[in-house]
Amino acid sequence: MLSTTVAAVTTILTFLGLFYFIAALWSARAFVRRGRPAVEFSPGVSILKPVKGLDPEMYEAFASHCRQDYAGEYEILFGASSVEDAAIPAIERLRAEFPERNIRLVLCPERLGLNGKISNVAQIASQARYDYLIVNDSDIRVSPRYLSRIMRDFAGTQKGRAVGMVTAPYRGRARGTLGSKMEALGIATDFFPGVLMALKLDGEIRFGLGSTLAISREAFNAIGGFAPLADALADDYEMGLRVATAGFAVCLSREVVETSVPAYDLSGFFAHQLRWARGIRDSRKLGYVGLIFTFGLPWAIFNVLASGFRLDSLALLSMVLLARVTLALAVGVGILGDRQVLRDLWLLPVRDFAALWVWAWSFAGDTVVWRGQRFVLRDGKLRQ
Repeated sequence: MLSTTVAAVTTILTFLGLFYFIAALWSARAFVRRGRPAVEFSPGVSILKPVKGLDPEMYEAFASHCRQDYAGEYEILFGASSVEDAAIPAIERLRAEFPERNIRLVLCPERLGLNGKISNVAQIASQARYDYLIVNDSDIRVSPRYLSRIMRDFAGTQKGRAVGMVTAPYRGRARGTLGSKMEALGIATDFFPGVLMALKLDGEIRFGLGSTLAISREAFNAIGGFAPLADALADDYEMGLRVATAGFAVCLSREVVETSVPAYDLSGFFAHQLRWARGIRDSRKLGYVGLIFTFGLPWAIFNVLASGFRLDSLALLSMVLLARVTLALAVGVGILGDRQVLRDLWLLPVRDFAALWVWAWSFAGDTVVWRGQRFVLRDGKLRQ
């Protein structure tokens, strides 16, 4: 009796997962077919980069921002909490290697909230000269056309509204450990397809991605700057929501950037995934519950086991596996240009089962671990 019930429930969930994969493919197709703004727009831009420590590939990420083919003026402002931060020698090296670029270091001694990144960014922003600000993480690597393509999206409108924020897709560069590979695979084959679904269903997005948060000064002032986000865990999501609520459009660029995924061991991988999951849970409560319908592959495998390997269950598993792999290749390789997906495709079932476990466990508590510190999460806000 129990196996029959489990088989029936997992059959329903598997079909819903299959429909989700098909809908995500449809959303990806719509995103690819969307035209780029033809008008060039090259205002002055201030790039704000908070730093804390120095990872092995971070200098090259810094340098990629100095190699921009951009018609307008721009400056790069690094923010560090201490003069002893390990990233400061790399910033000095950057200034020596690119003397033609306006590169400044801003010391950020104040602690405005529990989100150290936003605390630094708020202090850097007070020194910015230009009317467009870009915040991205210290390990983000960009192409020479990054600024041109991001700023070009501000020239258009969406649903009659001025664009107040532009955010960008990203792929992860894995470091070689199993945890790092699964994290990068999840970004390319699960997280970003979900972003495309939100874009297609809503006709717009109302959140940002931490890979790039480009904002006009007008929208920045309208949301009260960065200070109100100083205790937010999902600051990128919250910032985009505030911009949209203030009456501006949030645009998802076609420009793809790259982030370096740490060499997580499995415990580090699950800790990071759980922090990410609980942040999303508190930000999009109903949407997060709906993620139960996106785990099509695990549900299909459970269905095969519960049905005793019946032929119809195996046929359903085959269809789901085909749709899942097609989505992974279409978005991960086709849109994000992540060739690692081809190498790590065999990890897809393992990664999807891990994601289902993280989703279920995320409802079991409110604590998150961030940079070695433990916090309690309350309505998207960090508490000690």
